[in-house]
Amino acid sequence: MAPDNRRRRLSLGWAGVAGIVLSVILLWWTLRDIRLADLIGHMRAVAVVPFAGCVVVATLVFPLRTIRWRYLLQLDERALPFVPLWHATAIGFMANNLLPARAGEVARVYAVRQLTGVQFSAAAGSLVVERVMDGLTLVTLLGIGILASDFDTGTVVLGLSFGRWLGGVGLLFVVLLGGAIWAVHWPDPALSLSRWVISRTLPVRWADKALGAVAGVFEGLSALRNWRRFGIASAWSVIVWSVNGFSFYLCIVAFDLPVPWSTALILQSLIAFGVSLPSAPGFFGPFEAVTKGTLLLYSIDATVATSYAFGYHLFTFVPITLLGLWSLARTRLHLTDLGTHDAPPTDD
Repeated sequence: MAPDNRRRRLSLGWAGVAGIVLSVILLWWTLRDIRLADLIGHMRAVAVVPFAGCVVVATLVFPLRTIRWRYLLQLDERALPFVPLWHATAIGFMANNLLPARAGEVARVYAVRQLTGVQFSAAAGSLVVERVMDGLTLVTLLGIGILASDFDTGTVVLGLSFGRWLGGVGLLFVVLLGGAIWAVHWPDPALSLSRWVISRTLPVRWADKALGAVAGVFEGLSALRNWRRFGIASAWSVIVWSVNGFSFYLCIVAFDLPVPWSTALILQSLIAFGVSLPSAPGFFGPFEAVTKGTLLLYSIDATVATSYAFGYHLFTFVPITLLGLWSLARTRLHLTDLGTHDAPPTDD
C-alpha cells in the first residue's frame, strides 16, 4: 500500500459529534448534585493495595485479549506471532481512548495489517467473531452475577424489565453467532443474500466494493470453521472477562462498598454494553453513568458511586493508553493513520 496516497485524514464525522453530545449529557447527569471536594475525598480514601491490584489486573486483560486473538486470526492454521498482535491490540485500545467514534476498531485492523500483512478483511472478520464472543460471554457472566445475588430482575429499565433486556440481548448474540456460522459453512447462499441486499440499498459504483468487502469478512470468520479453535477462543473469552470482572471486584474492595462479589460481574457487563453507544474518546460519560446507575440500585451513595466510576475509569485508562503510544512509536505507525472511517483499504 502506498502511504502517500492512501493515508487518510482524521475526521470527527457525525458519529463523533453524536458521541460527544451524548457523553456531555451523561457526564452532566453523573456529576449533577455531586460536590467535587467530596468526589476527590472518596477517591483519596481508597485502600491502596487492592486499588493498585485493580489497575494491574485490568491492564493484564489486554495481553490476554491478544492471546485469544491469535486463535481467531490464523493464516492456514498458522498462528501469527504474538508481539505484532500485541502492538496492534495496544494501539487499537489506545486509539479508542484518544480518538472519536470508536476509531480503535479500525486502528487495530489497520495496525495488524501493516505489522503482519494479514488481509484487512480477514482481520475485520476476526473482530466480528471476537465481538460476538464478548457479547455471549458477558450475557452469561451477567446471568451468573444475577443468580448469585439478590438483584431484582424485575427492575424496569427504559420500559422493560431487566430480565427481558438480559434475555433479548442474549438472544441477539446467539442469532449473530448463528448467522456468522451459517455464512462460513454455507458461503454461497450467504453471499447471494448479501448481493441481493447490497444491490437494492447501495449505488452501483459502491455495490461491487461492498460485496467484495463482505466476502472478505466472511473469509475472515474462518475461526468458526475449526471447532477446536473456536472452542479454545471461547474459553479464552471466559478467562478475559473473568479477569476483567476481578479487577472490578478489587476496586469494590478498595472503595469498601457494601455489595456482594457478584456486583462486579453485573457491573462490568452493563458497562461493556453501555460503552457500545456512541461516545467521546475513552468512553467518558457512558462509563460513569452506567456505573453510577448500577451502584444506585444497590443503594450506594451517589457520590461514592461516582467516585468509584471515575477512580476505576481514570486509573485503568492510563496504562493501556501509554502502552499503545509506546507500541505506536515502536512500530513507526502514525496516529493520523488510525482515525479513518472511510472504506477499508484494498487488500494487496
